[in-house]
Parts: sequence; structure tokens; C-alpha cells
Amino acid sequence: MENKRFIKQLSFIIEADKLKEVYRKSLLMDASRNENDAEHSWHLALAVIILSEYSNDKKIDILKVLKMAIIHDIVEIYAGDTFAYSGNYHSPEKYEREKKALDQILSLLPEDQKKEFTFIWDEFEENSTAEANFAKALDRFMPILHNYQTEGIQWKKYNVKKDMVLDINKHIEKGSTFLWEYVQELVDDSGKKEYLSK
Repeated sequence: MENKRFIKQLSFIIEADKLKEVYRKSLLMDASRNENDAEHSWHLALAVIILSEYSNDKKIDILKVLKMAIIHDIVEIYAGDTFAYSGNYHSPEKYEREKKALDQILSLLPEDQKKEFTFIWDEFEENSTAEANFAKALDRFMPILHNYQTEGIQWKKYNVKKDMVLDINKHIEKGSTFLWEYVQELVDDSGKKEYLSK
């Protein structure tokens, strides 16, 4: 086939399949195994569609939020997953490692798509729009929901405390006050049920 654009796009899609091999600390909600990044991205995209009414901004561009959900962790093919409670989740080193990985994976795409996806990834990372705020809120909400549904197995394993969950995830409120209030209820209940330590 002579269509160079199509060939580039296919090479990206084939490489992106590797996201299925990147495992996260979060367990599936039945606690049977760790979730992989592709499953997380799909579940996050589904949450965007189902929970969009809870965004603080009722006029968000849902398609852009969906693109963020699908693209945000693509860098982890090369950069790996960083555990939210590791102490270096917001480090400059993590950002630089992921930015380099972004350039590497997006170099497979045609230039116009590379530019679009770089812009979307940067917007997500910078929390610079209502769409990014909501995407980030859901990105942090989903692991909390997973941990709650699995009775805190991973929280216990990694000695995660209530104040850590609230501190790391407080930016959820910027995207959805409703979800942040729900998270606080889950965290309080998790403390009572000893899913989280104090």
C-alpha cells in the first residue's frame, strides 16, 4: 500500500497495544489481578461518558475529555507507571521521563496528529482547562473506587493512610465538587472499615 499516512497511523496503533502490558498498582474490582493501563484508560473513558454531568463546568467538551482519557497514560509504555503514593508522583523527573516517552510514541504518527495529541497531553498535565480538570478528577477518582471496592487490599499492602489519599487527590475538587465530596465519604468509611490506616 502506498498510503504513507495510513501506514504511520497503523504503526502507532500497533505500538499502543503495548499499553496492555503495563500493569498498575490498582487491582481489578474483583481483586483477581492488577489492572493494566489499557484497561484503566478504557474504564476512565467510560466514566467520562457516564459521569460527565458531575463536572463543575457543564459546558466541557466531552470529546476532548475522552481523548485525554485515552491518551494520558500512553507514555507509560516507555516511562512505566508511577504509584501515586510513592512520593515522586509530581516530581520534575517523572514529568521529564514521561515527556520524552510522549515524543517517542507520538513520533510514529503523522505530524498533525502528533501536534494535536501533544497539545491534549500537555493540557491534561497542566490542568489548564475545565476539560483537563475533569479528566484529572476522574483519573484520580477511579483508583480510589477500585481500592474501596477491593476493601483496601493495595492501600494496606503499601501502608497508605487516610491523609495521604486526601492530600494526593484533593485536586479532584477542581474538576468535580460532587466527586470530591463522595471521595471524602469513601475515605471516611474506609477508615472506619480499616481499609486505610490513620
